[in-house]
Formats: sequence, C-alpha cells, structure tokens
Amino acid sequence: MTTLQRKVDYAVVFRVTKANPNGDPLNGNRPRTDYDGFGEVTDVCLKRKMRDRLLERWVTQGRKEDGTMIFVQSDDRKEDEAGSLKERAENALGSKLGSAETRKLACARWLDVRAFGQLFALPKGNKKKKEQGDDEGDTGISIGIRGPVSVQCAFSVEPVASRVTSTQITKSVSGEGDGSKRSSDTMGMKHRVDNGVYVFFGSMNPQLAEKTGFSDSDADLIKTVLPKLFENDASSARPEGSMEVLKVIWWQHNSKAGQYSSAKVHRSLTVKPDGNLDITPLSGLSPEVIDGF
Repeated sequence: MTTLQRKVDYAVVFRVTKANPNGDPLNGNRPRTDYDGFGEVTDVCLKRKMRDRLLERWVTQGRKEDGTMIFVQSDDRKEDEAGSLKERAENALGSKLGSAETRKLACARWLDVRAFGQLFALPKGNKKKKEQGDDEGDTGISIGIRGPVSVQCAFSVEPVASRVTSTQITKSVSGEGDGSKRSSDTMGMKHRVDNGVYVFFGSMNPQLAEKTGFSDSDADLIKTVLPKLFENDASSARPEGSMEVLKVIWWQHNSKAGQYSSAKVHRSLTVKPDGNLDITPLSGLSPEVIDGF
C-alpha cells in the first residue's frame, strides 16, 4: 500500500452548548481553561474521540482484518477481552512482541498506531534476575513509534471563564443495608460551559508516514470521522447535541514537503465567535470546507 503522498493540514471548529467539553480533575472537574480564561480541550481527549469513532467504523464495517483495528480502546467500548494494552499486544503479536518486527507488525495491524504512534514498554525478561528477585537496574526495553498525524489542543475563540455555570448536585445516596436506613447524601458540583466556539488544528506528515505505513486511505478515514467527532459520545456532562462539529477544513498540499508551513496554513483560518469562518487565500492551496455531521 502506498504511503501518504501529500502533506495534509486540517482544522475542526465545534460549538459547546451547556456542556463540559473536558473537565480538569485537578480543579474539581471544572471545564479546562487557560490563564486568560479561554476554554481548552486537550489533544489526548480529542484523540480519544477520534479513536472511538474509528473503532465504531471498524465495527460497522464488519470487523474486517484490514489493518483498521484500534489498539488503544476505552474500557467501555473495547471489542476484545484484553484487560490491558500489554495483553492486547501479546494476544495479537505473540512471540513477535519485543522483537525487531514489533514496529512493522503493530503498524500493519492497528490504525491508531500508524497514525498517532505508540510506545511499547516491555521488561527485559532477564530470567536470572527475576529468580533472584532483584529488578534494580532492569529498565526493560521501549519500542517507540512516532506517528505522522498530529492533533493540537482545542481552544475557544473567546474566553469562556465567565460562561461557566456551577450547580450543586446529589452525587449518590446510601446503597447499604436493606434500604430502611438513610445516610447523609453525598453532595457534589457539576460544571458546564454555557456556550462557546472552539477550534483545533492538526497535520499529517508524509515523511513520518513512510516509517509507519500510514496511507492516503488512512488519511481519508480520519477525514471521514472528524465531522462526526462527538456522535455517540454523550454523557451527563455532555448531553446529546451539546457538542457539535460546525466545520472541518482540509488543506491537501501538492507534494510531500507541502507548499506552505503548517503555521502559515493554520494562521490563514480565522474563526469568529458565532462560528463563521474567514480563510485567507494561499496561492495554489485551496481548502476543502466540510460541514459537520
């Protein structure tokens, strides 16, 4: 399969309405904001949603062994019996895990590995040391795979700190005994962003794609799921319809090196507080604007 032949830059613009797009566990699960009050959604959170949508596609396509399976799966969405990433890797790669073929086999099997990269941290397996019970200095081996697809954090177009609403709630009631005794309710807080428009950027690097085997068809799969990023992702913090992709902007360059730097391409997009866009033309590079699902 031919690897990615042309550099790609992309952007996703989405609206948050009365939802917590990404809570901060170190701040009482309040919506993440930076020091200037702009809302933030981490790249890790966004990759999780991309993986979930790609895994759903794999399931609906009949669970084909075509190299589009996802390695890093959520516990509540996983499609196998593996209890950990280590177990999933061992089940799939067997004795090849930790060998010189690990990188090639992992990239061929899992789409997210060849897209985002992955670190396989393995013990050395020094039998003598294990028998002696001395693991000091046995740092093991790490097989690092650097992926060609980058995802930046999303930031709101305007500060949202003043638009965060906090509500006191009852988190739980007593579930012990026969139910006749009532204990004190556990109180908590629930937070939401009343409204805000966010944007995040990313790119796809053909040079790194050559290392993992990331192909044009893989790029098209990611392009397909981006408009549906928040579908099937509802929770009490993010009710159905509260997270909406407005637009996906896709710049496909005419070469592996690209016609412009990613920084210049990303700066050509201006997102307004109402979600409307202005795109500064770049000679020879026409963006594809895709409506959200």
